[in-house]
Amino acid sequence: MTLSRVLLIAEIGINHNGDMDLAETMIHAARDAGADAVKFQNYVADEFLSDHTLTYTYLSQGREVTESQLAMFKRYELSDADLVRLKQCCDRAGVLFFSTPMGKGGVDALIRIGTAYLKNGSDCLGHLPLIRHMARTGLPTILSTGMANEAEIAEAVAAFRGAGGSDLVLLACTSAYPTPSDAVHLRRIPELARKFNCAAGFSDHTAGWEAAVAAVCVGACMIEKHFTTDRQLPGPDHWFSSDPVEFRELVLRVREVETMLGRPELQPTALERRAREEYRVTCTAARDLPAGHILAEADIGFHRPAGGLPPSQLENLLGRTLVQDLKRGDGFSWACVAPSEEPHESLGFPGRARDSVAAETITARKESTLGLQGGIGRSA
Repeated sequence: MTLSRVLLIAEIGINHNGDMDLAETMIHAARDAGADAVKFQNYVADEFLSDHTLTYTYLSQGREVTESQLAMFKRYELSDADLVRLKQCCDRAGVLFFSTPMGKGGVDALIRIGTAYLKNGSDCLGHLPLIRHMARTGLPTILSTGMANEAEIAEAVAAFRGAGGSDLVLLACTSAYPTPSDAVHLRRIPELARKFNCAAGFSDHTAGWEAAVAAVCVGACMIEKHFTTDRQLPGPDHWFSSDPVEFRELVLRVREVETMLGRPELQPTALERRAREEYRVTCTAARDLPAGHILAEADIGFHRPAGGLPPSQLENLLGRTLVQDLKRGDGFSWACVAPSEEPHESLGFPGRARDSVAAETITARKESTLGLQGGIGRSA
């Protein structure tokens, strides 16, 4: 999966509460907050809940609720018609649509409507038949790794690749809601990328935006964050989800840090290229020096602004004879000293040739337009 910037995913999940009008409202709210994509969950509850006596306890609207898992999940099921409606809404809103299916039928339903990606949840990382079915679609696939050890992740990756899948993203994830800071372990992100030779991202279950920003700093290519329009809505996931204000702050912070991360090339920036002429010190006359004077170390100082030879050329100036007068503070150039007859091994060519090249360089530097405004302090 090649992304031009970090993909920011609003995980609506089951927060639509089974209400498609609310789901559409959430899609538009996520778009307005800066999300690149929204994600849902599509399943048939009876297919993954065999024990109908199981209950689930969660916080909702400030109070603890215990109810049947089957009843709860059935309330949030999405039909094929619902998926079509949500995909069309996303298309109109200009955000990517995808979903987490719980079975092969759910994968097939998503393929029929043209989903952008497939997502496998942490609870199904060991569901290798489902992962292989996802791989055979050829779609980019995202695997969450919550609760998993390395061997289980390796097994899932091998299943995906063994079935012909190639476009894979692994998400570091802690399956705790919300996740405390000491359980986040963001260093898993570059480790997943390194160990499994694929892109890696972060499924963020923490409160706030800070963990998402930190994840980008260690290499996350995508961030998934639970999203709701109102934390006071009824349901198991609203209370720990990001609302539009918080999600917007996350987007702004992530985009800012992306800009700060920049490129890895060890080269001066465009601003620094101009600053070099202002901030770098060069070889200058430490006092008034007459033509014919043989240069000694005491004759040479190092001052701003750039315009003369760099301090690295000090040794090559020593012992040279001046061919013109210099005032204190004047910059040295090869044109103001007699050429050396000795080859200069450090530069790779004889003194006379070096003098000619260096003189041309200094002339070109002087002719360049500096145009730097302000910033006269130290540049450390």
